[in-house]
Amino acid sequence: MSAQRGNPPGGRAVPAIDTRTPHSARIYNYWLGGKDNFAADREAAELAIAANPGIVADVRANRAFLTRVVHYLASECGVRQFLDIGTGLPTVSNTHEVAQAAAPAARIVYVDNDPIVLLHAQALLTSTSEGVTAYLDADLRDTSAILREAGATLDFTKPVALLLLIILHLIPDGDDPYGIVGRLTGALPAGSYLVIAHPASDIRAAQMEEMTRRVNERISGPGATMRDRDAVARFFEGLELLEPGVVQPQQWRPDGLLSPLQVTAWCGVARKP
Repeated sequence: MSAQRGNPPGGRAVPAIDTRTPHSARIYNYWLGGKDNFAADREAAELAIAANPGIVADVRANRAFLTRVVHYLASECGVRQFLDIGTGLPTVSNTHEVAQAAAPAARIVYVDNDPIVLLHAQALLTSTSEGVTAYLDADLRDTSAILREAGATLDFTKPVALLLLIILHLIPDGDDPYGIVGRLTGALPAGSYLVIAHPASDIRAAQMEEMTRRVNERISGPGATMRDRDAVARFFEGLELLEPGVVQPQQWRPDGLLSPLQVTAWCGVARKP
């Protein structure tokens, strides 16, 4: 087994976990059927489900998109390096598992800054004997630190797949999410890929608005910013967007029959020329 640590446990101490305040990663974990959540997270998650009953199916469609896109990049595009920012809590079919199943020598760097994810870092750090799986404790806004520390594991002279899945909605417009994505993709070589999945403001709009309000009232921080299709497509400007473009997750190269359900997210994959 080859694994490499980022900051934890050798970096800053893991901060105390506030179990009384819901956290987006733990709410998402609950929707996925995980057990790494607390009563406050479950209460917020259930309030969200009451406002938007389709959210559980939606997050599972997003997870299925992750599996398909990582397998596609590793098996068909020859990508051997993945930078997954906003890791969240481990469930099933994590990025390193999918990538290394297709390409055992693949190297994966996970990035997150949630205390409970830090505590689960060891579970994330399992790897094939040929590959490497590393974990960094960093905030998406700190692009310099992410690129510097990820460079200990990834070779930025060779293509990298940058995964930003259900994380950019936690960056409000005032924090310049487009600039953040631009700085990250700007550091990647030609032949790299950008993968985004982002909650939608223009699908089941009334339900999404109410769900967002209920969750934002309970979590700490600036809360979530949902965006419409045009706003999500803007993240891919200057890149070569792969077919079928910016679509709902279940519509991106489905394995079988296309689900008729409406999934409240937009996703896409683009190549850096």
